[in-house]
Amino acid sequence: MPKMNESLPESLVDDQVNIGGYSSLSEYIRELIRKEEDRQHLRRLLLEGAESPVVAIADEKFFAEMREQVLNAKPKDRTRS
Repeated sequence: MPKMNESLPESLVDDQVNIGGYSSLSEYIRELIRKEEDRQHLRRLLLEGAESPVVAIADEKFFAEMREQVLNAKPKDRTRS
């Protein structure tokens, strides 16, 4: 794994690590990278959705039908492995 050395104000680093409850600066940086990857993934999904054809109008009727499906859905049996 590549190593990286960066200069950051100590007060900024300490504040972010302490406020976020991280045990180290490395843990904080890894979390920032994971969040950025998640943000980029969400952005790609949103762009894909925006480019896809419209298959349903999201109006009051649409959401009423979705609510009905959720309310009528049977819960999964989570006792089985």
